[in-house]
Amino acid sequence: MKQAHDRPHIWPWTPYMAVRTWTVLLAGLITLHLPAGVWAGITPTRFVSSNGITVLVVEQPALPIVQIQATIKAGAAQDPADKAGVANLVANLLDEGSTTLTATQIAEQIEFVGGTLATRAETDYSSASVRVLKKDLDRGAELLANILLQPTFPDREVERVRKQILGQILSEQDEPETIASKAFHGLVFDGHPYRWPVAGTETTLPTITREDLVGFYRRAYLPNHTILTIVGDITIDAAKALVRRHFGGWPQGAITAPQAGAPTPVTKTTSRLIDKDITQTTIMLGHLGINRANPDFYAVTVMNYILGAGGFSSRLMDSVRDTQGLAYGIHSAYEANILPGAFLVSLQTRNATAGQALTSVLTELKKMREGPVTDQELAEATAYLIGSFPLRFDTTAKLADVLSLVELHGLSLNYFSDYPKWISQVTKEDVLRVARQYLHTDHYALVVVGKLSEAKITAP
Repeated sequence: MKQAHDRPHIWPWTPYMAVRTWTVLLAGLITLHLPAGVWAGITPTRFVSSNGITVLVVEQPALPIVQIQATIKAGAAQDPADKAGVANLVANLLDEGSTTLTATQIAEQIEFVGGTLATRAETDYSSASVRVLKKDLDRGAELLANILLQPTFPDREVERVRKQILGQILSEQDEPETIASKAFHGLVFDGHPYRWPVAGTETTLPTITREDLVGFYRRAYLPNHTILTIVGDITIDAAKALVRRHFGGWPQGAITAPQAGAPTPVTKTTSRLIDKDITQTTIMLGHLGINRANPDFYAVTVMNYILGAGGFSSRLMDSVRDTQGLAYGIHSAYEANILPGAFLVSLQTRNATAGQALTSVLTELKKMREGPVTDQELAEATAYLIGSFPLRFDTTAKLADVLSLVELHGLSLNYFSDYPKWISQVTKEDVLRVARQYLHTDHYALVVVGKLSEAKITAP
């Protein structure tokens, strides 16, 4: 992170600014000249297998590649409170040995066909995916089914992967932004599963046993709890046959993975000040936001772009970085989860200017609530969001991931044609309405990580 300037400063033109400007202009051109069919041409087919798998298929015969992604509807939010990190450890161990293949054999087989096999856990879900050439599709599907249906969680691999994750967690103790993020989510989601990191903590991870892993797997990894997305050079009939052949023997079960209730909103300003002998202060503030299925999601997306997600086009960047020279970068975000996620603003500034930066952020939040955005701000935001939309699914892997989330969040399969329409329909009145409803300056969570004697920010 570059040091912020000592005084208010108009930042010089940089290559990044040039790229950003041209990206916005290009977004507008894409919006104006690309036909609706670019998005409408993505028409997923949905069916449910005999054992309960929700299957989504998109035929893309242009390249001889197929991506298959299995999304399990359970993630870190389903971890037991004293066993944070279980879902992540389970996902990381899926390809570390099955009843018929060792970890080495799994790696060798996917490497032999030049494919990729990946697993991961997130807050609301876990996933395993494979990408192979069309000629190797059966082998790729067989490997994916093998790690999903027959993992063994060998003791030796459990300890090895656990040590790797613990090493990552410990290394993050020197990263101010990560420290701030963990503390911030702890405040916003006090008492809720969203408060703990997906990877777990240095306290909970060592307590997880193999029995915990097997128990989570049996509760969550069920065909009737799974979305299987297939994208690429494959027909619908071939996809149905592939699912029957490789996943038809996966037995259904009772879904007993616990489902968390909605998090409780922050009702008063709360803070955590963390003293570290460093030259810059990291500030993170915010509160409970919205979930992905909220009908206001699109208006909030436009509002947040104008506020702090639009890079050099955003108000926060213009005020805090360009006009005052307080930070090299600043951004705002709404986490799009099944349950309401967090709204947050994050920045780094010199210790001595931390108080000024915090005041400036709160000022910009208040301005968003007090009056409508300009016509130019609205036009630039909608142009960029619509124009850049196809970049979110310009590969089979990206498309499979987006489509899985569309199903996970209960969105329409017309999402790819509807998204540009919904964004374009957002008005200045909509932006002001959602700013007043979903931005709060009278109650929020604040985390400060820096040399507190210099930052001189006191707990509210």
